[in-house]
Amino acid sequence: MKKLLILLIFPLVLNAQGDLKTADKKGWITNYDQAIKKANKEKKNVLVYFTGSDWCQPCIALKKDFFETDAFNKYSEGYVLLYIDIPRNRDLLSADQLKHNKELASKLNKKGAVPMVAVINKDGGELGAMSGYSMNGEIQYHTKFLDKYLKN
Repeated sequence: MKKLLILLIFPLVLNAQGDLKTADKKGWITNYDQAIKKANKEKKNVLVYFTGSDWCQPCIALKKDFFETDAFNKYSEGYVLLYIDIPRNRDLLSADQLKHNKELASKLNKKGAVPMVAVINKDGGELGAMSGYSMNGEIQYHTKFLDKYLKN
């Protein structure tokens, strides 16, 4: 019985941690202050991605269609990446991380839109933001938006 329970729970644990692991592969940071420090050091803008990783279907589709593709590579190198997750399952993040994410969302994402992609400068000033994803695989709106603020 214990083995069966472990077999049933193990995939859920892996799936719950999967979104952050995917984010880490591209160098996403989950702390605002660290992202701003890195942006100042590297003289880059910060790409902020607000997601509801465990409940928002457009977020999940955008991650698959854009953030996990080769098309995103130039952006992952040209920006400091800040990943802000607002999951429904509060067990996915620590209490401190949840508090941090909610505070940042109230500052930079007042409407609570997800998915939302924002670009801020190295001082934390917002340069632009776009929200939503139609889930049709068309990422050109996101690439056009990010090209606008990409420093060469």
